[in-house]
Amino acid sequence: MHEYSIAYDIYTTARRAAIENNAKEVKCVSVDVGKLAMVNPPEQVAFLFNVIIEDDPLLSGAQLSCRDVEARTRCSCGYEGDERFVCPPGCGKLPEIVAGMEIVVTNIEIEVDEE
Repeated sequence: MHEYSIAYDIYTTARRAAIENNAKEVKCVSVDVGKLAMVNPPEQVAFLFNVIIEDDPLLSGAQLSCRDVEARTRCSCGYEGDERFVCPPGCGKLPEIVAGMEIVVTNIEIEVDEE
């Protein structure tokens, strides 16, 4: 189950960052999910994330916010766009994918004790 490992990695990343920053609670974890990242559907990752955090007092109330990232490609001829298979200007090369395959934790909102 590919989605479980993704959800677990998001959880461990958030937990580690929260502990390193002396958080008393994690409020929200924001994640960019590329449309080519082979996550179908992202809602399943969110469901599994909620199951994983259920018994962890540090994250049990956290929300997972996923943002879709469109595919972007670049070709050595100078083309930049979203074509993934053949460069549209007619050079015939295979464009390089530069965005849209990633799954990245972009922000972790935490609550800390006032000192």
